[in-house]
Amino acid sequence: MIDSNAVIRAYLAADPGLITLVGTRIYSPRLPENCPLPALGFFTRGGVNNPHIEPLLNPSKQFDCWGSSPIIARQVYRALYDALQGIQYTKVTTGGTDYYILSAIEEVQGQDLQDEMQGYFRVLTFFQIIVR
Repeated sequence: MIDSNAVIRAYLAADPGLITLVGTRIYSPRLPENCPLPALGFFTRGGVNNPHIEPLLNPSKQFDCWGSSPIIARQVYRALYDALQGIQYTKVTTGGTDYYILSAIEEVQGQDLQDEMQGYFRVLTFFQIIVR
């Protein structure tokens, strides 16, 4: 079975807009404790697989775009949106294997949230992503 988190992380880790903001701080499933900000965390929250077309995964991913202020968290969200929204049939190589992100569509527009910890802000969003 395809590790969709690894495929998506490899794709995002090569995006110039995200690299400019978060560098290598793209984590799945969660940010490590005391992670410097800004950063991006994501995980699979559900979705469906197609038993008739293997291997085809259709996960729903939750993305947490973190920043030390609401403005910086929103900048990370915009970079994520620009990297994912509407991409089609995009080749991603990870672990020496080629995979394809067939589509990525935002399910829920970014929501501004303040974490319980002082100085941690995030924008929460969800994407439906099809990986083969």
